[in-house]
Amino acid sequence: MTVRARATGADEHGAGGAKPRGADGLAAASRAGVGLAVLGLGAFTVGTSELVVVGILDQLAHDAGISIGAAGSLVTAYALGVALGGPLLTALTGGLERRAMLRLALAGYAAANLATAAAASFAPLFVSRLVAGSLHGAFIGVATVVAAGLAAPGREGHAIAVVFGGVALSTVVGVPLGTLVGQSLGWQATFLGIAALGALALLLNMAFVPWVRARGTGRLSEEARSALTFPVLATLAIGLLIIGGQFTALTYLAPFLGRVSGVSGEAISGFLLAFGVATAIGTFAGGRAADRSASGTLIVANAGVAAMLLALYLAGSAPALTLLIVVGWGLVGFGLASTALQVRVIGLAGRGGDVAASLGASAANAGIAIAALVGGQVVANLGVRDTALVGALILLACLPATVAARSLRPAAPGGRVAGAEIRADAGITGGGRVGR
Repeated sequence: MTVRARATGADEHGAGGAKPRGADGLAAASRAGVGLAVLGLGAFTVGTSELVVVGILDQLAHDAGISIGAAGSLVTAYALGVALGGPLLTALTGGLERRAMLRLALAGYAAANLATAAAASFAPLFVSRLVAGSLHGAFIGVATVVAAGLAAPGREGHAIAVVFGGVALSTVVGVPLGTLVGQSLGWQATFLGIAALGALALLLNMAFVPWVRARGTGRLSEEARSALTFPVLATLAIGLLIIGGQFTALTYLAPFLGRVSGVSGEAISGFLLAFGVATAIGTFAGGRAADRSASGTLIVANAGVAAMLLALYLAGSAPALTLLIVVGWGLVGFGLASTALQVRVIGLAGRGGDVAASLGASAANAGIAIAALVGGQVVANLGVRDTALVGALILLACLPATVAARSLRPAAPGGRVAGAEIRADAGITGGGRVGR
């Protein structure tokens, strides 16, 4: 059977799909490049807000009059928003033009961060983080669909990596800067700055992100039947464990550095900066690796992070060794895993449309939510050092499943393997190489 792959990009506008030639081709490539950069800025904004809590956990807990464990549950609230609210918002707004959804998500996100800055107790903090997480999930899901649509065939993984690269760069610049601002001016100033950055991202999206065809049907039941097949669910479960295992330790990395490694004050920002640089490098490398083999990239990420967390548990009391371990963790961890998981899920999801693109972030953030709670219990009952050991054990337990999942292939809603036809409809090209 001959299968004709549909371009997912802005075919009518020349921003994606087949490569136009001459001056028109250069103009289209330029529009696509600027659009990808703007999407990356939006991802940088949401990534900063999501992860900056790790660096200001102590200050936030003190000012709100809550324990470190309770403050860690704000990470859980955010992650639950991404995991549950993101796909639901994406499906319910499936009839909207994709740029309109991006703009609504960014506007709401700026407002949610203003609410966080104004909160004076645990309850409004929890609610504002839950709402922000839901908007984060919707934005990232749609942004990866738009990014893939702007990419040339066979370069979808690289384009998605630009979006996730924005999140990675937030750990390089946004999180350390937000941590420094929080320590110097108060954690409220951190969230005010994020709200301003969200407003800037909104304006740039309105000006520079081109039209891209929506892949979904706009009907939740149809998209769920297409996306929630066994291969997709199995891959999502693996992603939940890989990302969740890491966050068991990462949520409490700042307290770990202070209490176990003897690092304190502004030096913690330096460690987080090193982690962020390594994560950014890993993310862009992961995009190219995922275009070759997303499942193989997930295996490398799983094994590599397990080794890094074991090393952190054993050598975390030595600051110099801890710095090297944190860098290694950044290189093989989130950078490789996030992009590969997204490419793999889209490749397996068939005609699931935009909802499928939000499922990877949902699984990751469900893992983060569970991991933050698990990590909080570990800190309360064993100590902050043991978060690294528990995270490593989770990843080691997941590794056999990650290896076995390499054999998964796309399945139609009824369970029939649909192969290249579904990959083409999903907008993932490359003769089956992507998502293998």
